[in-house]
Amino acid sequence: MAPRILLARHGQTQWSLSGKHTGRTDVPLLEEGRRGAKLLGERLHRAPFDGLPGVEVRTSPLSRARETCELAGFGDRAMCWDTLMEWDYGAYEGLTPQQIQDERPGWLIWRDGVPGGETLAELTDRADEVVAWARAEDRDVLVFAHGHILRSIGARWLGLPLDFAARIRLNPTSLSVLGWAYGEPAIESWNDLGHLAE
Repeated sequence: MAPRILLARHGQTQWSLSGKHTGRTDVPLLEEGRRGAKLLGERLHRAPFDGLPGVEVRTSPLSRARETCELAGFGDRAMCWDTLMEWDYGAYEGLTPQQIQDERPGWLIWRDGVPGGETLAELTDRADEVVAWARAEDRDVLVFAHGHILRSIGARWLGLPLDFAARIRLNPTSLSVLGWAYGEPAIESWNDLGHLAE
């Protein structure tokens, strides 16, 4: 079976709740985020995932992703990987999209990028590195990371330009699965929050 990549976005933080761009600022999980991470873990340890025996786990080194990984029960199997860090938003770190739009009407991060931070090309390269790693494995992989880098991985898994990521929203503590259909890269599930309703 061709390998899949399972994407787990970190739990809710104060900045994600308020819509602030949270790149490299190490914002902790809220209690809601910790609860969601535990529910995600419970789901991944039940059928059909059954704890994902043999899966390779990697996590962003930022605490909100690492703690989500630990609370979900995969901390002892995880390796931190800088490639999974969130987009470096440069001058836009900590700002909401509306605050940026007030200064730059019509601005879209996936088209216009950010001043003083990581370029669209650099983000694409990082997403491609994750996709290449996942496809080179002979087993499923599980990553714990952040909204924009995971959306970028989703776009690049499908072979689409980075700006496709604007069309695939991703909520905190969501689970997504990228796999294959008819030999082509496919989305098996996206932004699944079913575990939070349990």
